[in-house]
Amino acid sequence: MTKQAGFKRRVRARMAKTGESYATARSRLLAEHPGTTPDDSPLDWMPEALHISNGDATDVPGTGLARHVIYWRDILHEGPVPEAAPAELRQIRAGYLASYEGVERTEAMRQLTERDQAVEANRDGEYVLWFEADLYDQLQIAEILARLAGLGVPADRITLICIGEHPGIARFGGLGELTAEQLRELPHTNACARLTPAALGLATRAWAALRAPTPEDLCAIAAARLGELRFLGEAFDRLSREYPATRDGLSLTERRVLAAVADGAPDAGTAFARAGARETRPFLGDTTCFGRMDRMAEGLYPLLRVDRPGRPVERTTGVRLTATGARVLAGDADQIALNGIDRWIGGVHLHGHHLPWRWDDGTETIVRLPGKT
Repeated sequence: MTKQAGFKRRVRARMAKTGESYATARSRLLAEHPGTTPDDSPLDWMPEALHISNGDATDVPGTGLARHVIYWRDILHEGPVPEAAPAELRQIRAGYLASYEGVERTEAMRQLTERDQAVEANRDGEYVLWFEADLYDQLQIAEILARLAGLGVPADRITLICIGEHPGIARFGGLGELTAEQLRELPHTNACARLTPAALGLATRAWAALRAPTPEDLCAIAAARLGELRFLGEAFDRLSREYPATRDGLSLTERRVLAAVADGAPDAGTAFARAGARETRPFLGDTTCFGRMDRMAEGLYPLLRVDRPGRPVERTTGVRLTATGARVLAGDADQIALNGIDRWIGGVHLHGHHLPWRWDDGTETIVRLPGKT
């Protein structure tokens, strides 16, 4: 192999001539001249890319690999995510996030709008996505990749850095646990992949399945296997288990919380921690979990009794199982038949006492109950 001095200058010249991104021009020059050894670093293009991550706890700027970073702050497994154009979906999500996070709707809308505008403005450039394996992140990946596909961004201009574990860290919790130096090493590992059209296709189908008004396609995504998106199927399987079960009307999260209380968790914080410890990849924040406990302490037949009725459940709130909660947890009563439900999972609005869609533990799929509409 022959060292080619000035390789970077040749890449820049090609970019000026063709309008290609740095990474595309570089890879095509190498393909045209297979004996070439470039005198630049494989990561030289990264600072010019738009970097996207799930939150600023991950020190992407500190890596030196990114000049422009945006954060995809949206808890897509909670609240309505219906089929809608981006502008309408921003309105819907801003309304939900304002109520969920206690921020002004205008501020939530501003953040979502600026995020989307940055993605669109970079449509002729490179993208680097820094995410994790859990449900929270995988739904964000599906949305981002579907958006990029809709903008006509070629797959080879998108790099995904995604991990579910890290050497030396037991029960890895996320990229925010890594130092800037540890993050900088990830592009040199198997965690980093240039995407293919197949990955964009799967992500687009996953985003459509999440937003559909019925859940028939969730299980197909859960069963999908693709190396570049190796955690997506697992995440959609976990999302599917949030549907009320045929045996008791509980979601998996609700059942784990009730089981923790039944096993002696004295307060909401302990119940949250014990329920989370049973997750393969914890994805639920304490605020969301406490909201679930709030709802289980309400209704005609409460499943939980709290020591401060009428006040929002907090970490120190004392909790214990009611007689009805014990019956439901044992599978002798159905939570939905007793108390009904009003919850969105993606584009599906679960509402009322007679739901057509349930999770079946026997078949490990979402099933449609006979006679339900």
